[in-house]
Amino acid sequence: MNEFTSIVRVAVADRAPLFRIGVEQTIAGVADFEVVACGGSTAELERQVADGHVDVVLLDSGVADGCAIMCERIKGVAPLTHVIVMVREDDDAELAGAVRAGARGYVRKDLSEQELIAAIRTVASGSSLISPVITGRLLDEFAAVTRRSDGINEGTTALSRRELDVLRLIAQGLNNKAIAHSLYISENTVKNHVRSIHEKLQVHSRMEAVVRAVHDGLLQVG
Repeated sequence: MNEFTSIVRVAVADRAPLFRIGVEQTIAGVADFEVVACGGSTAELERQVADGHVDVVLLDSGVADGCAIMCERIKGVAPLTHVIVMVREDDDAELAGAVRAGARGYVRKDLSEQELIAAIRTVASGSSLISPVITGRLLDEFAAVTRRSDGINEGTTALSRRELDVLRLIAQGLNNKAIAHSLYISENTVKNHVRSIHEKLQVHSRMEAVVRAVHDGLLQVG
């Protein structure tokens, strides 16, 4: 929070105009909150953050550059700016990368106005926040992967070098488009590698694949 005033300066970056407007109106209705940037593009957000004008960023997990990459950029130019990643129900794949990149909050988009305001206050005060629903799902997935991993390590050694490259980028929070760009391959090729990784590791999601790989020593996260 700005050390010279009690006002919490908030920036909103979301690709959905109606959702973005609703969030902006909610925040604008709070006396000690101020919306300093609001848009679907990350360019304005980056400028505001670099200028030191933002305390809390509400970041759509589906931003074009990937929320993990945006978190890294934000923390790189403004270490004191806190990031809350907003996800839809099916956006678990970005969690590990966003948290590693410095996100302090992780909430679902179907939260209430009161919950959104409380989340901003919590993160602005320096605390971390992960939605209980998301926490529960992460624990469930971790438990499932751990059970599958007991005594079944031979599948991990079957991953090809390219599949390991893809898995490392998944662990960094990159989406298929960003992975394709990084490895100079097509998105369809990335999808095929992800499908193969799931089959070989006997998992059903990108997050499970990362957890399994960490459990079996294929990846080091942190």
